[in-house]
Amino acid sequence: MLNRVLLEQTLAPFGVAADGAAFARLDTYAELLTETNRQFNLTAITEPDAMTVKHFADCLSLFGFVDFPEHAKVIDVGTGAGFPGLVLKLYRPDLQVTFLDSTKKKLGFIESVLSAVGLQGETVHLRAEEAGNKPQYREQFDFATARAVSDLQHLAEYCLPFVKKNGLFLSMKSVAADEEIQSANRALHLLGGKIEQDKQFLLVENMPRRLLFVRKISQTPSKYPRPSAKIAKNPLK
Repeated sequence: MLNRVLLEQTLAPFGVAADGAAFARLDTYAELLTETNRQFNLTAITEPDAMTVKHFADCLSLFGFVDFPEHAKVIDVGTGAGFPGLVLKLYRPDLQVTFLDSTKKKLGFIESVLSAVGLQGETVHLRAEEAGNKPQYREQFDFATARAVSDLQHLAEYCLPFVKKNGLFLSMKSVAADEEIQSANRALHLLGGKIEQDKQFLLVENMPRRLLFVRKISQTPSKYPRPSAKIAKNPLK
């Protein structure tokens, strides 16, 4: 299903390589994704080479920029079909990954992949603003990840409450997000975060990517996150 040669070639510039066991787990994921996608929509990208690069290499490139300590706690917010959280888990089974989504079917798919490869992970069927106010999730994670979920002003309020002080919120954004990022600076400050790095790179030729490292420098005030309707109507400014 996955094109192993293409995956290796794409990841080589980032110093990332998947051994045989990791590749087998990722390939099982790709096969189940394609199969399940026929029943309900998980991804618009189904051609094997495109899936190899745009989904799998894209998520694995994080390991070229981020040093995930052994057994680090990661929450993937709005995980959907599992990008990037499930890719991170299958590549590094030691990571303690929590998959958060409001759609039960998507979490069921993630559970089926984990079962197929013999791994365990926590799935949480809640909206992010609900989970972010629960003590068992609030400021309990070393990393929060989000990929193509929402505008950064909104996304920060959904994600930063999960991150421990000194932890990181990793936001995979478009290279064309300058205005969005500028508009989010005040929100990040109010929520206890600060952009530490803004990495722009080419995944492959003509495929630019951007990864924001938002450091949690102080606790998120207890009034955040607000209900989703308020976040949407009155984004933090």
